[in-house]
Amino acid sequence: MSSKIALHAGPAVGFDQPFEMLAACHERVRRSLDLLQRLQAHVARHGVDGQARSAAADVLRYFDLAGPAHHEDEERHVLPRLRRAGLADLAERLQTQHDEMGRLWALLRQPLQAWAAGEPADLPDELLHSYIDLYAVHMPLEEGQAFPAAAANLEEPALESMGKEMAERRQGGQR
Repeated sequence: MSSKIALHAGPAVGFDQPFEMLAACHERVRRSLDLLQRLQAHVARHGVDGQARSAAADVLRYFDLAGPAHHEDEERHVLPRLRRAGLADLAERLQTQHDEMGRLWALLRQPLQAWAAGEPADLPDELLHSYIDLYAVHMPLEEGQAFPAAAANLEEPALESMGKEMAERRQGGQR
């Protein structure tokens, strides 16, 4: 890769718009997944050089910190609303996908930690593509069905409370 591998700042959306924040997080997930894919190709061509170490650290940071916080947001604020709206099957499907993402991430972390430390490691294509493909199904389901259903008829005080809770859990850290 000729240019530096980097994550870019996401859209300027704040916790005062919690559903927009959740959707903006998906854009950062997409960029991080793209970086992960490019990183794997870069390591295959160039080995674990400085760019690879930096990119691996970026991917680890994103999916170790922001990923779990994002899933917790959804599990606290979206899935319960779906269940109350009679969409328990959708809520369970999303929860199952979160659980599988966590399982796959635990496997992906190992080679990424090695790369971040400058050490060689194998990141199997099938593992990487399983993770990416799961997100490719998951995010549109949330954006197209779950978020609109959870936000339906939600009054401003409930939105403010949701955003405040999300922000308070992140004090001292960033997405």
